Amino acid sequence: MDVIPAVDIRRGRVVRLRQGDYDRETAYADDPLAVAEGFARDGARLIHVVDLDGAAEGAPRALAALKAIARAVLIDVQVGGGLRSDRAVADALNAGAARVVLGTAAVRDPGLVERALAAHSAERVAVGLDARGGALALAGWREQTDASAAETMAHLAALGVGRFIFTDIARDGALSAPNFEAVEAMAQQARGLSVAGDWRGSARLIASGGVASIDDLRRLASIGVEGAIVGSAIYEQRVNLAAAVAELASA
Repeated sequence: MDVIPAVDIRRGRVVRLRQGDYDRETAYADDPLAVAEGFARDGARLIHVVDLDGAAEGAPRALAALKAIARAVLIDVQVGGGLRSDRAVADALNAGAARVVLGTAAVRDPGLVERALAAHSAERVAVGLDARGGALALAGWREQTDASAAETMAHLAALGVGRFIFTDIARDGALSAPNFEAVEAMAQQARGLSVAGDWRGSARLIASGGVASIDDLRRLASIGVEGAIVGSAIYEQRVNLAAAVAELASA
């Protein structure tokens, strides 16, 4: 299982939001590049960059930071936040992202997902499923919908999406442990989905939200997720990234 450190960027700084609330922000660093370089030195194979300003405003706002990170680190970078147009997707990939994560656009504009898959391949396009009580939240988690995360995943797999990032918003940034029951249900569903197009095998799930300890990561690995995104637990020194990466690389 990949242990994937998160670099959430707002107003040029590395921050974490509690439960997706922009009014409950904790700033951890002023230099996203330095943070990402540290994660690479610790052995991470993938860094998860979130453009929080882009997520709230609907268009990318952290492309310069993304470009600097992608150029400096010798590992893959995936990015999400504000990618709601063909141009935004292309700009993020051209800035050096190995993979884009579509969220709001995947629900509101499935055609964008299909075009992105056709233009860039399924390996470079993932979808973020950010949920409260199983229902998706959009627009930087500020707009709650009735759309089911599970049903949306099935629909998008039929369009050719093979990788999903599932976040339980209530756990995100809270250091309260992941919602293991929900993660396991989504992971089981993903393994049973046939993915259209050029994706090989069943759909894959990356878990996000709530990780507070190495034991949480071990349990996620036992569930069978492809990866786990970790933010606050690293910044608050509850998880040693280098040790976690080394232990779970073969899990």
